Amino acid sequence: MCTLEKRGNLFILTLIGDDEHRLNPTLIASVLDALSQAKAQSTRGSALVTVAQGRFFSNGFDLAWAQSAGSKQGAQERLLHMVKIFKPIVAALLSLPMPTVAAVTGHASAAGFALALSHDYIIMRRDRGVLYMSEVDIGLTLPDYFNALFEEKIGLFRARRDFLLAGLKMKGNEAEKRGIVEAAYDSEDEVREASLRMAETLAKRKWDGEVYAEIRKSFVGF
Repeated sequence: MCTLEKRGNLFILTLIGDDEHRLNPTLIASVLDALSQAKAQSTRGSALVTVAQGRFFSNGFDLAWAQSAGSKQGAQERLLHMVKIFKPIVAALLSLPMPTVAAVTGHASAAGFALALSHDYIIMRRDRGVLYMSEVDIGLTLPDYFNALFEEKIGLFRARRDFLLAGLKMKGNEAEKRGIVEAAYDSEDEVREASLRMAETLAKRKWDGEVYAEIRKSFVGF
């Protein structure tokens, strides 16, 4: 589940509950509802920060839920269902009429990494947590929209190759050096504070949200 708090012009979306924040239908629906609320309540000068409680930002799709279907076909159908219903979250973030910041205080893996990349900016913790695409290691192919997101958001071919074909687990310092995250900090509190500061700075520009969203969509190409 998640909560949405409005603090002045800032919306703070917090992933709560399960420490790994696995993206199952319940969490996906909760996040999508929160993004819909933020969009409906947005004004000039709004911004959104996504944070998570615990060791993980998100550990990707809930594979245990998929496998609990009891058969290989049932598990595959559940996995495809999660792939399908997660896409609207990516689309909602890319069309949200305000700047967005992901405060990655722990592991962001697979779909959890894609969730972070769907934001305009990522602030990461350097002493704990990694960015990781597990699909090549566990034998899953990538949805087309994941490929499109990585191509647009990670400009260096070598970085994309290392994530997608080598299963690289990248820590904060390296992610900052490669330009994948905006900055890396030493603690969870520093990541949260830096993310809120960035969102507040962006909100002060008071951009027209619809114009901002259209420009974002035009260069993301999603």
